[in-house]
Amino acid sequence: MTSKTKKRKMVEAIERRGCLLVYPLQNQKEPSSLWSELYPRSEMVWGWDSDADDRVGEMWILREELSRSEEVVYAKWFRNRATFFSKKVFINLLAYLGTSKGFIHLPKASQEALDSFLMDSPQSTKIIKENLGWQGKMMESHYNRAMKPLWNYLFIVGFGEVDDSSFPSLNMAATQTLFEDLWLQSQEISEEKAEAFLLKTLGEENLFMKYARRVRGSAKTLEDKTPSR
Repeated sequence: MTSKTKKRKMVEAIERRGCLLVYPLQNQKEPSSLWSELYPRSEMVWGWDSDADDRVGEMWILREELSRSEEVVYAKWFRNRATFFSKKVFINLLAYLGTSKGFIHLPKASQEALDSFLMDSPQSTKIIKENLGWQGKMMESHYNRAMKPLWNYLFIVGFGEVDDSSFPSLNMAATQTLFEDLWLQSQEISEEKAEAFLLKTLGEENLFMKYARRVRGSAKTLEDKTPSR
């Protein structure tokens, strides 16, 4: 199977399932992953040395290429894992979470990071840290705390990688900028209609749906912790 064919199958799987991890969590059946869709009878074993399964590294490369295709949407979402969405599911998640309607009141550091992405997208991990003065090990936990709400509420998405350090660095972009059409469409969908769509597409017991409910429920807690401005 060629890389082009695999990418086509990956897109088809994301469109069909609505939401997929890249790799399975401890080879569990749920939540669904691209690995289990492409290789349903193969257990995935992490490894990057010469004896490792070539498919593991190849899928990581295909993930990067697919994230730049704009056919689907990529984010560090479910439990901070690499996650792909169909555009229809992504639009309805934005509406359901209240992200595109200004319902989410971000902590100060998260808002600072988002403002930077809105001014200039995409930015790599290295560049966003430089722009905000968050370099160094002492600022690593601050950076991770600031970024978590942006990923959880899908304010930002992943868009390929860039070689700006010893390892490739994820390129990140403001959803409102990179996927402006999806952002605007989501503003026209009520939370009730978005929820009904997600339940129909994903299912009540789907782990992605349960995670979306948890993220939505945490919005009040996030607001309570946000200092008055």
